[in-house]
Amino acid sequence: MPAPQDAPASGPRSLTIQSVGAQGDGRAEEKGAWVSVPFTLAGETVRVEGMGERLKLLEVLAPSPERARPACRHFGTCGGCTLQHMAPAPYAAFKREQILRTLRARGIEADVVDTWVTPAGSRRRAAFTARRMGKQVVVGFHARRSHELVALAECPVARSSIVAALPRLREIAGYLVDDKDGIGMLVTETASGLDLHITGLAKEVKALARAEAASAALRAGFARVSIEDADVLTERRPSLPAGGANLLPPPGSFLQASAEAEAEMERIVREHLKFAVHVADLFSGCGTFALRLAAEASVLAAEGNAAAIEALKESVRAAHGLKPVTAEVRDLFRNPYGAAELSRLGGVVLDPPRAGAAAQVAELAKSRVPKIAYVSCDPATLARDLRTLVDGGYRIVRIHPIDQFLWSAHVEAVALLERRL
Repeated sequence: MPAPQDAPASGPRSLTIQSVGAQGDGRAEEKGAWVSVPFTLAGETVRVEGMGERLKLLEVLAPSPERARPACRHFGTCGGCTLQHMAPAPYAAFKREQILRTLRARGIEADVVDTWVTPAGSRRRAAFTARRMGKQVVVGFHARRSHELVALAECPVARSSIVAALPRLREIAGYLVDDKDGIGMLVTETASGLDLHITGLAKEVKALARAEAASAALRAGFARVSIEDADVLTERRPSLPAGGANLLPPPGSFLQASAEAEAEMERIVREHLKFAVHVADLFSGCGTFALRLAAEASVLAAEGNAAAIEALKESVRAAHGLKPVTAEVRDLFRNPYGAAELSRLGGVVLDPPRAGAAAQVAELAKSRVPKIAYVSCDPATLARDLRTLVDGGYRIVRIHPIDQFLWSAHVEAVALLERRL
């Protein structure tokens, strides 16, 4: 008769955390398999329960000296932050290690400097969910790996103007949400005031309800309200300073989440490309880099989103003293600029989405562009694309980790490259 197998552990038990994984969870080995435990740090002894790869933390029995007091009452419940329990120095080192790990996996050695960390209270845009729960309308973030919504009373990550608007957001959402589905409420602090973009409305929401929501937003002082990319109410045109110009974002458009992080990335990019006379801004959005680079160089800007390119053109027309900016709607995934076209340029900045820029980078690798600044929001696709550029004859000068999404496991980077002679 075969010996009985040990039943999988599920009840309370203690583990020692060996490392912190890429998603910010502690990692431990249990019976020959790796498990993850949220809100834990390397070296800690913890009490857990549950089965499978992800376990529930019950208690920290022996805390790490690198443990910090969380800044928010919602930490541990709200899914917006995963690393508030990590002290500043190891937190910054963890972000840098994220970049180094993905580079090593591609066989790349590079100078990766210390992480630049965005200040608390600096997030200028936040994507909330609003839902009716019983008699109340709740506005907040989802709990981690859950559809449950956490009603926010505070958020030390976001700008104070956004946090102060939460009661008004609940009032506005009250006209639009039903008992089943939630809606998205993207709020951006601009120089003109708060810009509100609403998505996910049910088809049954009537025009009168939309008008009442817009009226409530007007009373609350919002600069603009848009619903599903359509401008519903503009009291003041939202604008954001971009060097000597003003960026005029269309409803719901991509923007850097932190003005401070944007300024740091701009500083790095402009310093690297400062002697270039003709540059390209690829995956330009509505002009975050193009408008600033145009203070010193003529710019070719390309982006697949037509509304973003039209907004960039409008920003250029309204500005004074810029060098020529040519803005083109172009799908750089399917129709990248060729090596010959690129070789006429003195420098290129590219800021692609998480998927990276494999097709465009393949052409860059064959080009003679002297300098490249690659702004990345995903270390894995950055490492993949850097491998292509290095194999094509480029040298990585330096990589700057940028912690734009404070207390999350996410890290961005600016990689600077030069063509080898």
